[in-house]
Amino acid sequence: MPTITCTRCGQPRDQLARPPFPGELGDRIYDSICQVCWKEWVRQQTAVINHYGLDLLDPKARQFLTKQTESFLFGAL
Repeated sequence: MPTITCTRCGQPRDQLARPPFPGELGDRIYDSICQVCWKEWVRQQTAVINHYGLDLLDPKARQFLTKQTESFLFGAL
């Protein structure tokens, strides 16, 4: 498994096996976020979805979740 220096935690850790989803953000996450931080986000993402009652079929909800993803992984935008 390749090792990267994670943008979020600054530690040299294992890279994700593949981008978590298609597109620019998925590639950015793959290139710069470690498995540990990604797993933390997946847990946090569940909490965000439940807290806000997001319907991921709604484009506005998906856009909101994307902004939350970027903020959590890469810092305030």
